[in-house]
Amino acid sequence: MTVVAVTGASGFVGQRIVEDLARRGHVAIGVVRGPSAPPARAVGDIGAQTDWMLALEGVEVVVHCAARAHVMHERATDPLPRYRAVNVEGTRRLAEQAARHGVRRLVYLSSVKAAGERSAPGRPLKVSDPAAPEDAYGISKREAEVALLEVGAATGLETVIIRPPLVYGSGVKGNFLRLMGAIARGWPLPLGAFDNRRSMVSLANLTDFISLCVESPSADGRTFFVSDGEDLSSTSLARRLGVALDRPARLLPVPGAVLSTLGQVTGKAAEIERLVGSLQVDLADSRELLGWSPPQTVDQGLRETADWFRGLR
Repeated sequence: MTVVAVTGASGFVGQRIVEDLARRGHVAIGVVRGPSAPPARAVGDIGAQTDWMLALEGVEVVVHCAARAHVMHERATDPLPRYRAVNVEGTRRLAEQAARHGVRRLVYLSSVKAAGERSAPGRPLKVSDPAAPEDAYGISKREAEVALLEVGAATGLETVIIRPPLVYGSGVKGNFLRLMGAIARGWPLPLGAFDNRRSMVSLANLTDFISLCVESPSADGRTFFVSDGEDLSSTSLARRLGVALDRPARLLPVPGAVLSTLGQVTGKAAEIERLVGSLQVDLADSRELLGWSPPQTVDQGLRETADWFRGLR
């Protein structure tokens, strides 16, 4: 039994991690920014001055999920300083105080965007590839990884970095939720002619992998990609979501090049790229070093997400 503090415990991923760790027999303590009730613990805004010490009392391992994530309608001309304040300096501060407080290991939930935005056809991104983040969020996540490794090297704090791609499951938001809504309403979608490949990870698979990284000695000092182990085209994802929703997807065979041009014209190039481009990750290290394989199939994950979605309507 290990005492584990989970930052961002009120979030989409953090809530499930707390549940999964408790189910495995660990003492899981949620750490949140707002008011909390025991056993959860509260901290203030996250940054270079955050006092984590009370939240770390008696803790052996920290799973750090709290972050400034994507802001859909960002108003700042240069949002990078805001991302850095939370994601980089907040992570550095947590790692330093964790090491000082005797915490043994910090598991950091990074992002595939710390590695890059795309992969070449047939060549998934490997952990050993040079990092090439592009947007403010991805840059801050990569810089946070570097800061964590620096603290670990200086203090002996065990560090584990996990880079998930798109995460879906009960409570999902953003584009994945909008896609489910469009399919459920029977709207025609221009997704019928794509041969790209994108990695995803269900919430169940991600939390299973995180729990393994809390427990396994082999995870120390490593960076891992995690996914469902089956990469889908945008066309296949829409079709299989339709099956899960019991509403066959209505897909129009619009060529990806046409959508890419439309994205350039409308200023939505990044959003269109996520539809037409490939972003695959290599699970070799996760499988070989940790002996991990995803416990949930893609179709099981999509069905679980669809069941949750139906409960909203």
